[in-house]
Amino acid sequence: MLSRDAAMLILREGDVVQRHWGLDRPETIIGRQEDSDIVLDNRQISRQHARIVRDRDGYVLMDLHSKNGTFVNGEPLTAECRLTDGDEIQFALVFRLGFVDAGATVPLYFEGSSRKGLRLDKETRMVYIDERPLDPPLSPAQFRLLELLLDHRDRVIERDEVVRAVWPDAVEEGISEQAIDALVRRLRERLAELDPGSQYVVTVRGHGFRLGQPA
Repeated sequence: MLSRDAAMLILREGDVVQRHWGLDRPETIIGRQEDSDIVLDNRQISRQHARIVRDRDGYVLMDLHSKNGTFVNGEPLTAECRLTDGDEIQFALVFRLGFVDAGATVPLYFEGSSRKGLRLDKETRMVYIDERPLDPPLSPAQFRLLELLLDHRDRVIERDEVVRAVWPDAVEEGISEQAIDALVRRLRERLAELDPGSQYVVTVRGHGFRLGQPA
């Protein structure tokens, strides 16, 4: 499991199976060779292409004299670069990855689309779709539910997990099925204010809920 206080790289373009990597080590090596921490298997990628160092102030990216270069936000990397949330990193112009800082939730990106996706800012408790803010903000319960779904986007969230995450002080007393369904329905309505026709919260009958995709 990824460390919640570590940043991440998420794949936006490129042909590899893995889609995201946690940067929870003091040093992360990106390259073609198999013992790299992040393996990008393409002949355009050098054996040891780049390195990300984690320090007390965040993360620093450096190119390791790669043959085809490293680029940050479209500019070639010629010196060390301190990464900030939202930076776009390209390796040899073959792989494109996004840097998501520790305080942010991984955005839900849409395959084959130029849309920027669904994003949560945990510090401000704001929700964005295609970088448009949801105003007024979600209620605390709605935000916790959406945060839970995004943090576990690859699986179904059972109803008991929803109760523990959204109403931790009410676990012993119990929360009714109707209360959970009402929360899900209201969250869907709020997200539809920015993206009508899409369903970001999908009910899996007999199991729970999962994160959906846009229309």
